[in-house]
Amino acid sequence: MEEGEAVRLAKELAETAEELGKISPKVGGQFNVFLRHAFEEGALSPKVKRLIALAAGIVRGCDWCIATHVKKAMEAGATKDEIIETCFVAMVMGGGPALAYTKMAMDAIKEFGA
Repeated sequence: MEEGEAVRLAKELAETAEELGKISPKVGGQFNVFLRHAFEEGALSPKVKRLIALAAGIVRGCDWCIATHVKKAMEAGATKDEIIETCFVAMVMGGGPALAYTKMAMDAIKEFGA
């Protein structure tokens, strides 16, 4: 598959987190550990947690977050319909700008194969 914008952004974010973990194991490395644990199975499933993170990324207007959490949500079993409904919830909270950032989520869905 040709690398699109969502694939590139998700890869950039992962590489940045990894690099920061190496530069500063006490801060960057521990943040990466925190991230890993935050998305583990608990009272909420990893899929639900990724969908929540996706909604937050849309409301905050973070393309890297949107691409990453669409990818990770799909890896956790989220369907296209679940991702789209998550985008609608983000639009409730974020208004028109969230609608604009939903474009990145829709592109990511296509790029990551849902």
